[in-house]
Amino acid sequence: MTYSVVIFLAVLVGIAFIAVLWGAGIYNQLVTLKNRYQNAFSQIEVQLKRRYDLIPNLVETAKGYMAHERGTLEAVISARNKAVGGLEKAAANPGDPQAMRALASAEQGLSGALGRLFAVAEAYPDLKANQNMLQLSEEITSTENKVAFARQAYNDSVMAYNTYKQTFPPVLIAGVVGHGQNAELPQFEDADKIAEAPKVTFT
Repeated sequence: MTYSVVIFLAVLVGIAFIAVLWGAGIYNQLVTLKNRYQNAFSQIEVQLKRRYDLIPNLVETAKGYMAHERGTLEAVISARNKAVGGLEKAAANPGDPQAMRALASAEQGLSGALGRLFAVAEAYPDLKANQNMLQLSEEITSTENKVAFARQAYNDSVMAYNTYKQTFPPVLIAGVVGHGQNAELPQFEDADKIAEAPKVTFT
């Protein structure tokens, strides 16, 4: 083997080594950004679960004063159960556009049902003055605010992930290493924006 051939092979090995390091760097960054948006969604999940846990207590409290509003109360529980199911599917894969759209739609339905409950409750002075009802309402509103912050953090993480894997050179290998599915991950509010938290004014 001649000296020039050895040099040539050494150059090829060097180029291959650099290419592997380059690819590994991109892969590691993709994994980091994916983990970041998945962790951000887990923060949303924590707050939504707390919201769902508060709602049955809210309904039970209202039930004692709103015996003739059974339909309104049942609508809240039904919407809450639908949202719980939507969250379970989205939590299994936050990058699934269909699951995220379903969760957003379910959350919008729940917010609407809660809004109607609070509107009807205005006609019941004793319920409005109930300390348990006041506390639960405040906790739900506080939780909604935390969901909003968590949702923004998630959307920022998704945007960073989407931007990175669509730029050059990551776009060349993202699909090869398993990051090409769902070319652009959905942000939480992209499909059927989640309704604003119901405004509670029990004063």
